[in-house]
Amino acid sequence: MRTSSASSAPRTETEALAVSVSARPGRARGRLSGPGWLPYLYLLPALLVYGAFMLFPLARSVQLSLYDWDGLSLATFVGFGNYLDVFADERLRAAFGHALVLIFFFSILPVCIGLVLAAVLSRAKVRGIGIFRTLVFLPQVIAMVVVAVAWRQIYAPDGTINTVLRAVGLGDAARAWLGDYALALPAVGLVGTWVSTGLVTVLLLAGVARIPKEQFEAARLDGAGPVREFFALIVPSVRPELTVALTLTIIASLKTFDLVYVTTGGGPGSSTTVPSYEVFRRAFEQGQVGSAAAVGVTLTLLIFAINVVVNRIGERER
Repeated sequence: MRTSSASSAPRTETEALAVSVSARPGRARGRLSGPGWLPYLYLLPALLVYGAFMLFPLARSVQLSLYDWDGLSLATFVGFGNYLDVFADERLRAAFGHALVLIFFFSILPVCIGLVLAAVLSRAKVRGIGIFRTLVFLPQVIAMVVVAVAWRQIYAPDGTINTVLRAVGLGDAARAWLGDYALALPAVGLVGTWVSTGLVTVLLLAGVARIPKEQFEAARLDGAGPVREFFALIVPSVRPELTVALTLTIIASLKTFDLVYVTTGGGPGSSTTVPSYEVFRRAFEQGQVGSAAAVGVTLTLLIFAINVVVNRIGERER
């Protein structure tokens, strides 16, 4: 009897603890997990920083957008009058239209180029692919002001583009690219294409790299050519990366300021002005702080709405 009793008793402290936990699961689990508010306590520092540097300035901008204020004198409450001016002012409407045009150059065109590059590199064995990724991604690490200054020189009347055109006998096509009413905005947009293509290509290359090689081999055994493989295999497989690329590039296109400020200053006339530049011009040049805040809030809502649609479409197609 003594032998049986001794063998049935827990042999170690660990076994004794296990028996205690199994006997009182609810109470033990509560002690181990702690109070329900404890996880939020760990998040509190990040939430405080986010609130101080993001939510508070945004709320302050919304408040300022309801006033007519020059930044110095007493403000006058005008309600949604500044927002009505955003839609009534022809210059502001044109600025938002230019921002939507830049989406094509900053986002749509780089995504198309990046998809083609990713598809070509996935089929071909290219040496030095790491160096290629670095070179393509290089515009992302260069300050946009530096990029703008360099491209302003390239577009200058005596710049690189016009020099090459004259050298090949196409001097009649040479012009002041950033001074042409019809070509200034596309010229600025192409700079955005050059900057964004590297980021999009690297993202899509990462997406293509995670596609199992067996799927490529199976597609080729079925007789799929490059075009069919592109649309049937590569594009559906990189939809998450496409969603990320579209989100980042659309945000970049809609909030661009430094590129326009350095290259054209919104000109010629107002042919390249964009909402971010209008915020700067109204707040710091014209003293219309309330109007500038309204433009900024409207731009924020537009960016949020477009990216919600992009992410919803991306999630729906997965």
